[in-house]
Amino acid sequence: MEEDINCIESELELIIQNILNEEGILKDKIEDENANFHYIIEYPKGNAIDLIQPKGKNDLLILGCATEISPDQRQLIKSTDIKTRQELNWDIRFLINDFLMDFELYHPDDVLEKFVIIDEIYTDGLTKDRLISTIKKIFKVKLRCIWILGRTFSINSTYQPKDDNPKDNMFI
Repeated sequence: MEEDINCIESELELIIQNILNEEGILKDKIEDENANFHYIIEYPKGNAIDLIQPKGKNDLLILGCATEISPDQRQLIKSTDIKTRQELNWDIRFLINDFLMDFELYHPDDVLEKFVIIDEIYTDGLTKDRLISTIKKIFKVKLRCIWILGRTFSINSTYQPKDDNPKDNMFI
């Protein structure tokens, strides 16, 4: 029985690898003692999204993207009134929730420092279309959060991908 489960897990990982490689978005495999497998996806270029199958949850894939607010932008946020800071945090909460995604906001003293966007796919609903659509949705939600920051603080909110080695995965 255990061999059958390991075979199924290996087949699932192979399916995931094949999809990500076909689309040219598999960046790296991460050693993670809490996961059956953990990949970094690069979509679009310069943006990292984690794809994880946690140990003990063989029917679940978790996809997530962490975004850290730059020190300059944090200082700008900190310099505004508390009402504006709180409205920003609520706007981002409502936006992410509208997409039915899970999230974590790190905002000590209402100064947004980092946000994490998370979605799940259960393996009984896994298709290439569903996986790629979820990856794209996570990025689009991240982009909308960046735009809200730009609109709120009148800053250049054009998405600027990082270098060829994305460092904004959720486990750095």
